[in-house]
Amino acid sequence: MSRQRSMETILQSEYVTIGELVRLTGARYSTLKYYTEEGLLPFEQGETNLTRRYRREESVARIALLRRLRQEGETIPALKARFAGR
Repeated sequence: MSRQRSMETILQSEYVTIGELVRLTGARYSTLKYYTEEGLLPFEQGETNLTRRYRREESVARIALLRRLRQEGETIPALKARFAGR
C-alpha cells in the first residue's frame, strides 16, 4: 500500500487519484466511481499501473457542478445528455 500524498502536494499536482478527489471534495468514493463509470467524470489512464488520473482543477469544478445540478433535481440520464461529447 502506498503512502498518501500530503494535501500540499495534491494541491500542487495537475493530476490526482480518485481517492485524492474524495479528500479534496468531500464526495463519497462510490459516487465518484459511479460518475466515472457513467462518463460524467473524465479521466486519463496512467501508463505504469493503469491508474485512472483526473485533472485536479477540472475534476473538482465538475464535481461541484454535478453536485449542484443533482441538488436541483437533475437526473443522471439528463446529466449524461448534457455532458455528452465534452
